[in-house]
Amino acid sequence: MTSSRLPTILIALAVVLLLIYSSVFVVNAREQAIVLRFGQIRAVKTEPGLYFKLPFAFMDADRVQYIQQQELRFDLDNIRVQVSGGKFYEVDAFVIYKITDARKFRETVSGDRDAAESRLRTRLDASLRRVYGLRGFEAALSNERASMMTEVRDDLHRDAETLGLNIEDVRIRRTDLSQEVSQNTYDRMKAERLAEAELIRARGNEEGQRRRAIADRQVVEIVADARKDSEVLRGQGEAERNAIFADASKRDPNFYEFYRSMAAYNKALGSGGKTLVLPPNKSDFFKFFDSPAGAPALANPATPAN
Repeated sequence: MTSSRLPTILIALAVVLLLIYSSVFVVNAREQAIVLRFGQIRAVKTEPGLYFKLPFAFMDADRVQYIQQQELRFDLDNIRVQVSGGKFYEVDAFVIYKITDARKFRETVSGDRDAAESRLRTRLDASLRRVYGLRGFEAALSNERASMMTEVRDDLHRDAETLGLNIEDVRIRRTDLSQEVSQNTYDRMKAERLAEAELIRARGNEEGQRRRAIADRQVVEIVADARKDSEVLRGQGEAERNAIFADASKRDPNFYEFYRSMAAYNKALGSGGKTLVLPPNKSDFFKFFDSPAGAPALANPATPAN
């Protein structure tokens, strides 16, 4: 009898466990849960913990839809925006948002993140075009960029509230010039740098010529001063030499005359192989040839008497 009831007990126990399992759901700290009963929102659980619901979700009695509670992000790439001057930027942006009203999020987009992000992308695209279009070419690359992002975030905030979302932040990841604008900008910058290089080169040549002129003038002045000093020193040397010769001639006139004659012979005859045939008694220039004392020689010496 007992053995025949065991299967029934096990089946009943399994049904009880199944009912308990299908009646319990857990909400962790990173999510929130929406309890749906026959398609209608029955409750929203935002605190982590263990909760109960009616079993048999397959009969659409009570069903739980989990919604993420942490900050989420979506990106918008390669947006072509035009600034007030007519030039184009290519912009990459991203949005940080959070689901703050799970009930409204379920009612508007059925809890579908893709649908919500699609609506935000459309609004973000329009807002970026508007904000960039009100500013000039340099604004997106200046300190004004932060205020531009704040303005975009405020634009998105109104639409996000209708979806049960809160926009935490909007950021620009990349702001590049379009291809044609980049080429034009590069050509303009290249022309400016070439002009600046020519100006620097011209200034350098002018400065070089000025410094060379100063150096040439200084060379002329230095050479002139050196020549003047050398002439002064040469004059002083000549004067000192003449004074020495004058003093020597006063002390020993005969020796001085002999020295001067020897110097004259050396200068006149030198070592060039010159030959002079002159009678020595015809000129006082050769008076030291016959006598070291410089006595003049007789033209026809007398013959001694026998």
